[in-house]
Amino acid sequence: SVKKKPKLKFPLKGKYVIMLAPAFVVDFKYPKIIFGLRKLGFDKVVEVTYGAKMVNREYHKILSSSKEFFIATTCPGIVETIKNTLPKYKKNLILVDSPMVAMAKICHKTYPKHKVVFLSPCDFKRIEAESSNYVDYVIDFKELKNILIENKIDLSKFKGKEAKFDKFYNDYTKIYPLSGGLSKTARIRKILDESEYTCIDGIKNVLKFLKKPNKKIRFLDCTFCEGGCIGGPKMNSTSPIFIRKRKIIKYSNLAKRESIPEEHKGLVEKSKGISFRKKSF
Repeated sequence: SVKKKPKLKFPLKGKYVIMLAPAFVVDFKYPKIIFGLRKLGFDKVVEVTYGAKMVNREYHKILSSSKEFFIATTCPGIVETIKNTLPKYKKNLILVDSPMVAMAKICHKTYPKHKVVFLSPCDFKRIEAESSNYVDYVIDFKELKNILIENKIDLSKFKGKEAKFDKFYNDYTKIYPLSGGLSKTARIRKILDESEYTCIDGIKNVLKFLKKPNKKIRFLDCTFCEGGCIGGPKMNSTSPIFIRKRKIIKYSNLAKRESIPEEHKGLVEKSKGISFRKKSF
């Protein structure tokens, strides 16, 4: 059993960096949520999207150099289900960190004196964070909503103000929480024919495919929740998936037009020396 991480006490005292799963925009307005988090005492606020970028690079290398059948491991719900339900596919799990773990490693290197906190949209990501040596605390989306209320932080008060994430800004991986977000942002089409990969969301659909797989498929991009991470059980939103998806796309399009300082951009050299490969699951 995984030992649970301790709970945070607000307002925070000390140095903390919080990593936002990119589905956050479904529940919290950008950039107002950054103000809210700073009000709670977070010294640094980053997105997991830069970690996703580095994970994509590893996927691209592996899929370019091997003809084996691989299953994406960006979703810990998929990993745990395969290990427990269809262990014969464990050997096909791609041995790369999830974006959350990758980003946590990057934060440890960049902010060595900070405690690392992860903002999660689901239980599986919480469990993964709880078991990681790189994450100190976990908060889910529903908990954050209550924390803001308890600390009397009204995000509507921040009208007209601007806020930026600290470092690692990355725009194109902001669609990562959508079903197929990995394949679209990792440029899979450049290395695999369209008939060689497929994107499936919803664990029932994933298991159905794996029980009767298409032998032509070399890469399965899949998520446990329907719609991708935007369908996570710790989301506050009760809107249909297509409405949530629309928010992600709108945010992604906004990001492409934002003016970002050079030092805040998610440049590859910022993660130099960090390995994002795993030895096993």
